[in-house]
Amino acid sequence: MAVEFGIDRIGEAAPVLQGRRIGLITGPTGIDAEWRSTIDVLQERFGLAAMFSPEHGVRGDIAAGGLVDTYIDERTGVPVYSLYRKDSKRMTPDMLEKIDVLVYDIQDIGTRYYTYVYTMLYAMQDCAAAGIPFVVLDRPNPLDGVTLEGGLLDRAYSSFVGDYPLPVRYGLTAGELAVMANAEQGWGAELYVVSCRGWSREARFPALGRPWIAPSLNIPRWETALLYPGTCLFEGTNLSEGRGTAAPFEQIGAPFVDAERLAAEMNALLLPGVRFRPSYFQPSSSKHAGALCRGVQVHVTDTDAVRPLEVGVRLLLAVRSMFPEAEFLAPYREGGRPFIDLLAGGDLYRGMQSAADADALLERFAADSEAFAARKAAYHLY
Repeated sequence: MAVEFGIDRIGEAAPVLQGRRIGLITGPTGIDAEWRSTIDVLQERFGLAAMFSPEHGVRGDIAAGGLVDTYIDERTGVPVYSLYRKDSKRMTPDMLEKIDVLVYDIQDIGTRYYTYVYTMLYAMQDCAAAGIPFVVLDRPNPLDGVTLEGGLLDRAYSSFVGDYPLPVRYGLTAGELAVMANAEQGWGAELYVVSCRGWSREARFPALGRPWIAPSLNIPRWETALLYPGTCLFEGTNLSEGRGTAAPFEQIGAPFVDAERLAAEMNALLLPGVRFRPSYFQPSSSKHAGALCRGVQVHVTDTDAVRPLEVGVRLLLAVRSMFPEAEFLAPYREGGRPFIDLLAGGDLYRGMQSAADADALLERFAADSEAFAARKAAYHLY
């Protein structure tokens, strides 16, 4: 039997939604068990007053980093306001005046870098300040609710790819994270979580009996999401992370990389659950667009054994050691801060020079994750 998501149990939220001006934050992953979009479900059952767009747009048609404009949704006639603007990712007083309650329904991928949870947390905080109820239609964490990886974000490195003290792979649903942040930050939000039914914390997405809908253009498969905690780190380098190819975040490379040599080096590490294949690709967009890149494609051989963040850390070290052209300070974003630091939640990777450094870093990550496991347990809903 398929797991029921929050949207499948929307009747639970009827007392909060009925007769109110409803706002909705969603994306293309917002569908129910009958393949109806959350937009249509709420519009037909309660009526929508407004929608609020995260990165990639409510219909998923905006590329990564592309700013979203305010517009009228063609299908519903409902106005869509941007929560992904150059000047701010927050709700404005004008937006808040248009609604009596705000609903959030997006399939996240359980990785700290992904921006949707910060859209959720910012909106919840803004609603709390305005006295507006906030409803999360919960969905399972597709990477499971148990496995953790990575160290905690240093608040000095807060950005829209990391703005809460979480490990990289944090093992919470969006609803659980909302409950945690509301309690830990003392926001006092009137928060309602419509929980899933039938999800076990150990279950990953393929066991849920539901279709994988790409949460953004560059996460086309669940296996992509599984590797993303590690391969996303290459966004902070001058290597391609596979954007503009058929395998984003599953392959990395650059014109200066020796593909065969890198694959051999990585396979010699015998990392659990993965194999590395020499890969040659020509991105149609993003870094090295139109140029022949050489590198590796990461193939998952055991989804239970793979530790994607370790894969990313070891791959970063190998590239840096083998190819002097590799640059970890590019591209710069957010006031000149290296993007690799924002992804890391600190200046961790730029000082990594040897296998011993990587070992020490991963040991530190394990200790941080263990401490976070104890902290998060108080907020489990499943």
